[in-house]
Amino acid sequence: MEDNVVSWPRQNFSRRSLVVGGALGLTSAAGVTAALRPEPARAAAGATRKVTIYAEALPGGLFGYGLAPGKATVPGPVLEMWEGDTLEITLVNTTDQRLSIHPHGVDYSTDSDGSPFNASFNKPGETRTYVWRSREMFAAEGRRFMPGSAGYWHYHDHAMGTEHGTGGVAKGLYGALVVRRRGDILPEKQFTVVFNDMMINNRMAPNTPMFEANLGQRVEWLAIGHGGTFHTFHLHAHRWADNRTGMLEGPADPSQVIDNKDLNPGSSFGFQVLAGEGVGPGAWMYHCHVQFHSDGGMAGIFLVRNADGSMPPGAEEAIHRFQGHVHTAQHG
Repeated sequence: MEDNVVSWPRQNFSRRSLVVGGALGLTSAAGVTAALRPEPARAAAGATRKVTIYAEALPGGLFGYGLAPGKATVPGPVLEMWEGDTLEITLVNTTDQRLSIHPHGVDYSTDSDGSPFNASFNKPGETRTYVWRSREMFAAEGRRFMPGSAGYWHYHDHAMGTEHGTGGVAKGLYGALVVRRRGDILPEKQFTVVFNDMMINNRMAPNTPMFEANLGQRVEWLAIGHGGTFHTFHLHAHRWADNRTGMLEGPADPSQVIDNKDLNPGSSFGFQVLAGEGVGPGAWMYHCHVQFHSDGGMAGIFLVRNADGSMPPGAEEAIHRFQGHVHTAQHG
């Protein structure tokens, strides 16, 4: 663990996410994380946390962010903070390319913008610190409230290839940023899905990520859009409320319940579901619902195992059919 990363009491936190003000961990390549206890979140207001992120070249012409040297992934690690906290990111550019890290949804000054427009980027081999701040909702004039930072956001490069980081985003320099409100329920599993042009996490079926959970586990999906193509995100057999958390706050909550949502370039959303709730275990698909996108390989598997972790009947056969299927875009 780096010296500038705060250590916390030992708990069953996610291997993939860094909870700023609560937990630290690394991701698995498949994006399947260890369990977090499903309990209300708690954090001291106004805490400042520090983390070092390494931007690295990866095989196949890709680039990624990682929490330790040699640990870069696509997507990068999930970064988390509580409303009111500040995150100081020391970005180490180990590549021969100009790059940066630019956030959505949080506050920052121009020198932490992560864009060449504000001369905020890392030259090849350069180390630079970016500061992201968050805040809670507060009362404004006219019996109104200004929104806080809580939400499912994301971060990405804004300097490689063009002034807008088009090259870096295309090659994998992106990740999820979660800002939690105190009292939010923590998930047991956490999955990041990035629709980047015609790929999912820069892969195409049948090599897209397979995410796994046991029946009844609380699963958090983090959905992000990049590139230049419009998409929709659909999850088979599960649904969520179209609001900040994906959960209803009571019987009178007017949030629409959905199982498909637009996921377009620059947008992001997240939600929590109970794996297999109401439908049972099995191999379920997630995919873009633009038909020729899913035909062309924008699909993956959400495997809900039995509660004891064993494979449910028919799931292995479904996985084999998916892996053997030839995905070819069809037009007209």
